[in-house]
Amino acid sequence: MTNLEVSAAGHSHVFLGEGHEHAERRTWIVIWLCAAMMALEIVGGVLFGSIALVADGLHMSTHAGALLLAALAYSYARRHARDARFTFGTGKLGDLAGFTSAVILAMISILIAYEAVSRLVAPVPIHFAEAIPIAVLGLAVNVVSALVLASGGHHHHGHGHHHDGHGHDEEHRIATPHGIVLLSVFETNHPPVFRVKANGADASSITVETVRPDGARQTFRMEDHGDYLQSAEEIPEPHAFTARVTIDGADYPILFEEHEHGHGSTAHRDNNMRAAVVHVMADAAVSVLVIVGLLLARAFGWLWMDPVAGIVGALVIASWSYGLIRDTGSILLDMNPDKDVTEGVRKAVEQDGDHLTDLHVWRLGPGHLGAIVSVETNSERGVDFYRDRLRRFGSLSHVTIEVQRAA
Repeated sequence: MTNLEVSAAGHSHVFLGEGHEHAERRTWIVIWLCAAMMALEIVGGVLFGSIALVADGLHMSTHAGALLLAALAYSYARRHARDARFTFGTGKLGDLAGFTSAVILAMISILIAYEAVSRLVAPVPIHFAEAIPIAVLGLAVNVVSALVLASGGHHHHGHGHHHDGHGHDEEHRIATPHGIVLLSVFETNHPPVFRVKANGADASSITVETVRPDGARQTFRMEDHGDYLQSAEEIPEPHAFTARVTIDGADYPILFEEHEHGHGSTAHRDNNMRAAVVHVMADAAVSVLVIVGLLLARAFGWLWMDPVAGIVGALVIASWSYGLIRDTGSILLDMNPDKDVTEGVRKAVEQDGDHLTDLHVWRLGPGHLGAIVSVETNSERGVDFYRDRLRRFGSLSHVTIEVQRAA
C-alpha cells in the first residue's frame, strides 16, 4: 500500500449526554427527599419505640446512597469533562456508575431473597398497624422520586427496542393541480422503494429521479399496485438525496435526509439516570408487593404471603439488575453499541467501489459514538471526501479516518 493519509477531526472531547446538568439537579432533589424521609423515620422510630420504622429508615439510607453515587458521577463527569487526562472525555463515567449501581441492586435482591426464605422457614410476628402505613409511605416517596427523575425524558428499565427504517416513514405531501400526491420511501420488510399515493394517478405520468449531493442521478419507473404506485427499482443507500417528482410534465423537488434512530436507541441512553430510576422503581415494586402481602396476611391469616411477596420482589430486582449490568458492561468493554450506524458507515464508504479494511465503532457517552475508519481506494479521494460522507451520522462525535491508496 502507498500514500497513507490519516486524519482525525479537531474538536472538543466533551461527550456528556443531552440534559446532563438537568439530570444532575433532578438526582440531587430526590436525594434530599430520601434523606428527609430517612431522618423522619429514624427519629420517629426512636421516639415512638418502633423498630419497624427505624428499619425502614435505614433501608431508605441505602436507597439514598445509591442515588448519591449517580449524583456524584454526574458532578465529577461535568467538572472533569475537559480534563486532558481523559483521552475520550468523561462520558462513560455514567455507565461506570450505572454498572456499580446494578451490582448493588443485585446484592440487595440476594439479601431480600435470603430474608424472605428465612421467614418462610421460621415465621415471625408481623405488626400490621405499623408495617402497612410504613409501606404505604415508602411507596408514596418512591412514586414522587420516580416522577422527579423521569421529568427529563423517557428511561427504559428493560430491554431496548429496535426500530427499523431510516426516518422516512412520514409521507411528503405534493400539491398539484389535480390534488394532493403523497410520496414516501417504503422499506418495512421490503427492499427500499418509492411509493406514491394519488387518486386516479396514471403510472405512466409519474416519474421519480434522485439527485444526490455528488451529482449522481437515477430515474425510477413507477408501477401500478392498485392503491398506490411503487418504483420498480430499489433505492440504493444512503437515502439522502433530492427526489425530483415529475407529474404531468411538472417537477416537484422533495428533499430526503437519512436520520438515525434517535433517543430511543441504546447509543443515546443515559445509563446513570437509568440506574437511578431502576433503584426507585425497584423500591416501589417491593413496596407494592409488601402492601399486598401484608393486607392478605392480615385479612386471611396468610403469614406466608409476606415472605412470598419478598421473593417475588427480589426476582424483579434481580431481572432489572441483570439488564443494567449487561448493557453497561458492554459499553465499558467497548462492544459495538449500534449495529445500524456501523452498517450505515460501511455502506456510505463502500458505495462507489472503495473497500473498508477496518472499522471500529464504540460509545463515548450518551448520544456520542467514536469511530475509526480505514478505507482502501484506487481513486484520488482524500480524508475530507469520506468525512463528508459520514456527516449525516449525527451521533459520530469523534471520527478518525485512514485512507490507503492501492499500489
